[in-house]
Amino acid sequence: MTNNVEHQALVLDGTPKTQRFTLAEEVALSISYNGINYAVMLVTPKDIEDFIVGFSLSNDIIEHPRELYGIELTHHNEHVNAEVDIANRAFWKLKENKRQLAGASGCGLCGVEALDNALPQLQPVDPIPLPDASWFEGLRNLISEAQALAKQSGAVHGALYMDAKRNVLACREDIGRHNAFDKLIGAIAANNLYQKDCLVVLTSRCSLELVQKAIRAKLPLLVTLSAPTTLSVKWANRYGVSLIHVPKYDPPRAYSPQFVHPSRTLKV
Repeated sequence: MTNNVEHQALVLDGTPKTQRFTLAEEVALSISYNGINYAVMLVTPKDIEDFIVGFSLSNDIIEHPRELYGIELTHHNEHVNAEVDIANRAFWKLKENKRQLAGASGCGLCGVEALDNALPQLQPVDPIPLPDASWFEGLRNLISEAQALAKQSGAVHGALYMDAKRNVLACREDIGRHNAFDKLIGAIAANNLYQKDCLVVLTSRCSLELVQKAIRAKLPLLVTLSAPTTLSVKWANRYGVSLIHVPKYDPPRAYSPQFVHPSRTLKV
């Protein structure tokens, strides 16, 4: 299955003409765990296995990749079915969570359960020192070079894992910013890429859900090309993640827990 497709379009200029353009592809992905349908979402049909691993970790379905036993993909014309085999412990936890989510629309008390799911208690991340300002010089060019799909078609978000020397250890792309990050989390876990001084770089804005994914994946440095929300900064500071916004023309802006908790010792 291809990830970019050419389509013919009418160019609206002084002398209208048709021209072929490369567009990003998207498909519907349905995910079932141990035979139970869990979610359907639109994704870019590349690195789907990485996405499923990352989605399972960042949504607290599994606690470790070893709890995911297998992924079977079935490709159709406009959708992909994923049958995921997970450990019994994770499966029972998933079924309990589904019961809570199913009841969320029934009454006010169930709404409290739904709120707990949206704003859960998480395990803090060990914060680490911020990189030097020189690390961010020319970052946008590095990102552009790493994004293969975006070069062809645009319209896709990027999620990159970069080390202290600015080497790109992994790059994942998707039409959805959450999907791209889940793919990257899956790639880090599946390929044992984790290093505590590495940075995650996202081409999208930073919302609370992305911070929660970083916390669950124990990723202490999160760089975004668009500004974070106030709630994402609060949660990042609360749980030890440093958010770094890199504007297009201004210097980087670090929203770091060391400024909120100045007595906290940063681990190198």
